[in-house]
Amino acid sequence: MVTYTERPWLKKYDPGVAHSLEPYPDIPLQNFLKDSANKYPKNVALVTSAHLPVLGRVAAEINYEQLDQATDALAVALIDLGLKKGDRVALVMPNTAAFVISYFGVLKAGGVVSATNPTYPAEKMQAQINDCGAEIVITLSMFYKTIKEIQPRTKLKTVIVTNVKEYLPSAARVLFQIAKEKKGGHFLDALASGDQWLQALLTKFAGRKPNVTVTGSDLAIFQYTGGTTGIPKAAMSNHKALVANTLQCREVLLGGDKSGTSSSEVFLGAIPFFHVYGLVTVVSFAMTLGARIVLVPNARDLDDVLDTIDKFKPTIFMGVPALYNALNNHATVKSGKVSLRSIRVCMSGSAPLPPSTKREFEGLSGGKLLEGFGMSEAPTATHANPLNGENRTGSIGLPFPDMDMRIVSLDDGVTDLPVGEIGELVMTGPQLMVGYHGMPTETANTLREKDGKKWLYTGDIARMDDDGYFYIVDRKKDMALIGGFNVYPNNVEKVIASHPAVLEVGVAAIPHPEKDGQEALKAWVVLRPGQTATADDLVAHARKSLAPYECPTRFAFVDALPKTTVGKTLRRELVQMEIAEREKAQS
Repeated sequence: MVTYTERPWLKKYDPGVAHSLEPYPDIPLQNFLKDSANKYPKNVALVTSAHLPVLGRVAAEINYEQLDQATDALAVALIDLGLKKGDRVALVMPNTAAFVISYFGVLKAGGVVSATNPTYPAEKMQAQINDCGAEIVITLSMFYKTIKEIQPRTKLKTVIVTNVKEYLPSAARVLFQIAKEKKGGHFLDALASGDQWLQALLTKFAGRKPNVTVTGSDLAIFQYTGGTTGIPKAAMSNHKALVANTLQCREVLLGGDKSGTSSSEVFLGAIPFFHVYGLVTVVSFAMTLGARIVLVPNARDLDDVLDTIDKFKPTIFMGVPALYNALNNHATVKSGKVSLRSIRVCMSGSAPLPPSTKREFEGLSGGKLLEGFGMSEAPTATHANPLNGENRTGSIGLPFPDMDMRIVSLDDGVTDLPVGEIGELVMTGPQLMVGYHGMPTETANTLREKDGKKWLYTGDIARMDDDGYFYIVDRKKDMALIGGFNVYPNNVEKVIASHPAVLEVGVAAIPHPEKDGQEALKAWVVLRPGQTATADDLVAHARKSLAPYECPTRFAFVDALPKTTVGKTLRRELVQMEIAEREKAQS
């Protein structure tokens, strides 16, 4: 009988993919950038583009030498502003050149990056910045007002500001200043005392290098994830974990290619960089190759995404099922006006990949769309289906090199179950986090020692087949996946329940009624006697405290919620109610 210790998945690796990459280099992550700047100084690193009337899509580029120099200058500036080794710096930006410069600038200064979703409402952003303890934040001008609003309730001392126009091509910059800068909320008359313009700092400290020793064991990022109650937890990861996972990703996706042409790869930078998925599989991965990243600040603007693909012909595209499915069904793709044929390699994460989405995208692109799996606590990827080998339907694929997996009993969390049985997925490898910031109990529950190894308890219910392919069967927690983002129903319920007309509410993810393979969030609401409220009222209330994707778009007003004998809402019964209603409507 096959056992987990035999690592049966190794036999299914693509030819040329190494079974082990040990020993992993004990280096800071920024060495990838430095090495490529030395080896490929004139290779394009970052592409910022915009579509203009008549001219079409125009672009501005930053090469590896320029990127290395800019990040050196920012690192010196941050140290001059008082940043000490290990201090956290908050980044509040979408996928822009300024984000990448800020990311590596902070790391070179010995700081720890805590990137925040820029669409968060003020209250949520404040909570995350407070938790990480950042005293410096780097943000786009359009978010400056929000930062200044929350600053008195945080430890923030300095706000560094960049304007989206700064890295636009010249023609786009002029048009932006005329048509969009004030209208879109980007224009600032002046900064408050003590705050700084990013460009002024880069100019002031140009040509200087930071004198800080950063090692692989030093912390690099705080990546916020959710706990069993949806309370954000900062998964702390050091440089060597991120270095290891970057090298694992490169080996799995390009290990069979020994031609030495990988620096010519073009990455579509659409997956958010404020999440470690984008930081590792796009930013760090590209840096190891000396490849270019074509920046996409808003992947929800499908017209812009497709225009970018049409212009720059990306070869590697990391994304989520919802984005791949949306592109499959876009009119310009269906008509053949925009071709996806340049795309060679894709990895899909964050949610299950519907077989129909994979099949259609591969047919349109001629490339491979691989379902994978990862966690913020093992930043970021741990499994993927092989590029050239068998992709099994419903499987997250094979574990990465140097990883071990077990499926343990849901009853005791210790007993290894026979291969094929369903239990909790636990894993160990070179990319595991250090722990959760300020949460020793959560850390101890998630990272446990056995046989001299540190094992990560994923909270996911899974199984392994005889060949080493893994399958996620269910989520142990009630987390919902909405548009590729984690949403925690308990938090949503608390916000809606705070409306004065609401007696109680249950929130759950339901199968999306219009988008195959995706989830939608629905709220079942019991109103207080004599009170009234509409769905629009509750949406408006929720948006004051929740990110847009966290707000339910579907509501049902009911007399009571299904509950257990101890008063817990039965979310699974709510979902069954929804399914039964649909079936009744169709009959």
